[in-house]
Amino acid sequence: MRKDLMRSPTAISAILALAPGAAWAQALPDADRYAYGPGMMWWGGGWAMIFGPLFMILFFVVLVAAVLPLTRWLGGAVVMPPHHHALPGRSPVDILKERFARGEIDKNEFEERRRVLGD
Repeated sequence: MRKDLMRSPTAISAILALAPGAAWAQALPDADRYAYGPGMMWWGGGWAMIFGPLFMILFFVVLVAAVLPLTRWLGGAVVMPPHHHALPGRSPVDILKERFARGEIDKNEFEERRRVLGD
């Protein structure tokens, strides 16, 4: 009678239906799923992670060192106009004398402007 029971389709389907449950019950618990495994962090070569921030800083230094000369090269030379702001204690005639000495104005213009200034 036992042999007949094993050959019946309902018995076979019942055994097949229970087999995954038995395998699932023998599985390891999921408690350590996200724990550090071998070779993680400081245990197996993770000490090299300290170089990550250093390489990030090095990357930005190289980036800035490459971009600044490139922008200067593409933008051309910056020509600043000469400024003629009077410093405290300097008179307009002193500034006029300096401009004449630098060659910015000629003798005729120097004489004319000095006459206008009243000296």
